[in-house]
Amino acid sequence: MAEKLVIKVTAGADAPERCSQAFTVAAVAAASGVEVSLWLTGESAWFALPGRAAEFDLPHAAPLPDLIASIQAAGQITLCTQCAARRDITERDVLAGVRIAGAQVFVSEVMADGAKALVY
Repeated sequence: MAEKLVIKVTAGADAPERCSQAFTVAAVAAASGVEVSLWLTGESAWFALPGRAAEFDLPHAAPLPDLIASIQAAGQITLCTQCAARRDITERDVLAGVRIAGAQVFVSEVMADGAKALVY
């Protein structure tokens, strides 16, 4: 089993099934004891903001706020630096515990020994 799972989610409300799959896989991995790092990029960047996940609705899917809480309880959520800048999102705006970091940090995470990466 991977020591760390790095998941990059590029979709938001524009592709709800792909978005939900990324958050679901991250939450299940975290609940299974896998170290999880979830990266919010593209349209998923909006879910770094308080209240935005509650607006997301996909039938037969777990509520996004619950998945985020599960991921944060056992893992790390990161908002892409450039994605945040393009949306005028700053560190003052994001949910508690969400960090903003760039490609250098992402690359170091996916290249670490024992890491596996998924992109949705």
